[in-house]
Amino acid sequence: MACAPWPKGKKLVHLDLKGAPPRVEYLHKLIELFSQLGADGLLVEYEDTFPYERELKLLQATTHPAYSPEEVLSMQEFAKSKAIEIIPLVQTFGHMEFVLKHRSLWNLREVPYCVGTLNPHKEEGVRLVMEMLRQVVKLHPGLNTLHIGADEVYTLGEGDESKLWLALPNRTVEKLFLSHVTKLARAIKEEWPHMTIIMWDDMMRGMSQETLIASDLVGLVQPMLWNYTPDLDVEITVSLLEKYHSAGMTELWAASSFKGSTNVYTCVPSTVRHVDNHLQWLRVAASLSAGVTLQGIAITGWQRYDHLSVLCELMPVALPSLASCLQTLFLGHFNSEAQFAVTEKLGISSVEVEEIGRSSAVDSMFPGRRLAELTVELNTLLNSDDIRFFENDMFIRGWFSPYHRRMKLVTPLITMQVHSKASGILTTLQQKVDTMREEMMCLFHEATVQEWMEEHVHPVMAPLRRITEEIRACVKEMVP
Repeated sequence: MACAPWPKGKKLVHLDLKGAPPRVEYLHKLIELFSQLGADGLLVEYEDTFPYERELKLLQATTHPAYSPEEVLSMQEFAKSKAIEIIPLVQTFGHMEFVLKHRSLWNLREVPYCVGTLNPHKEEGVRLVMEMLRQVVKLHPGLNTLHIGADEVYTLGEGDESKLWLALPNRTVEKLFLSHVTKLARAIKEEWPHMTIIMWDDMMRGMSQETLIASDLVGLVQPMLWNYTPDLDVEITVSLLEKYHSAGMTELWAASSFKGSTNVYTCVPSTVRHVDNHLQWLRVAASLSAGVTLQGIAITGWQRYDHLSVLCELMPVALPSLASCLQTLFLGHFNSEAQFAVTEKLGISSVEVEEIGRSSAVDSMFPGRRLAELTVELNTLLNSDDIRFFENDMFIRGWFSPYHRRMKLVTPLITMQVHSKASGILTTLQQKVDTMREEMMCLFHEATVQEWMEEHVHPVMAPLRRITEEIRACVKEMVP
């Protein structure tokens, strides 16, 4: 069913740099594509790729290089030339894993075992966050909008200081959350009076309208309500947005997803899943009461669920999904005509990256297409039945069981056939891995390449290698 196109407002593409940060040259190609696809803003989550300095230099990544100040500025200049606004996202309460993982900052955690949540009672923590923001704002000349995160503040209220605070009358975890964010928002407004502050909404979803009205947060921040599911509940989402609006938070944002929200370890995205999410958001926008308007939508592309989780889909394989999601917002539907517009623009045969087909075009509208093709090919091979169920093969279970291996008592004729099959698979895999590694290195740093291989390839190749080694050892005991 067709809906009205997305109402006026910003269409931000979320650039999650806490995993697989692109090389600068590729980053510029991506920004150009985002502009051509109709985006007019970038929500940039730097985390440890930002060039923090002085006492914050320890926050910089050590596994891969952080962007230099010059590179951060050049990204902004390039984006500006494409009429794209940059909005930095800096986590300030929850999901501060990249900060609180450092031993010297352990004392700022709400509880020792939760690496992501800041203790809201320590002034040192607020000073740390404000210094992070100062450095980010300084390196973004003319910045008008800042996203302060504040989602998924796990274990809040469980620290010793929080328990003492909560023991006093009329205090709740909700009020504890609001007091910290309000304190921070006020400090930001004091330092940069013109600054628009956006924050994630999820910690406020369970709060009553009265609690929100009574808080001093109203008028200081603009909530961004996120939901990435293809079956987003329109009625509940509308009621949440209208609750915030009635509480005085009249400037509201939405957040959808084009990748990084299916599963923590997903390798190749499903375009239809993400398009369905956007169709539901269109229904939300169409169902809002008169007077409730949205400032815009952030189309998120998570690269990790959090700083310490594995990589989600790499950017190249998700570009058909992003193009499809933006097209859906512009048209209010994703019929065959809309799909054709996407495939024409990207020079592909299908909006599903698994079906795009091989291309001989060197200069494609689709930056990173070759890597996307190779990723799909390798992922298909890694998940093929021949490999996934290799150890369930009749000949392995019948003639090369754990007992046979321990006793080194095998039938060489059969086990050498198994060895030959495993070796053939390993050779094919290695050839594809070598080709993909070379292509990945053009777009990403060595650390990203190595991490991706360790996540997706090594767990598959290691058992095959082990079998070939064990067969050789056993056959040696049976053949003169």
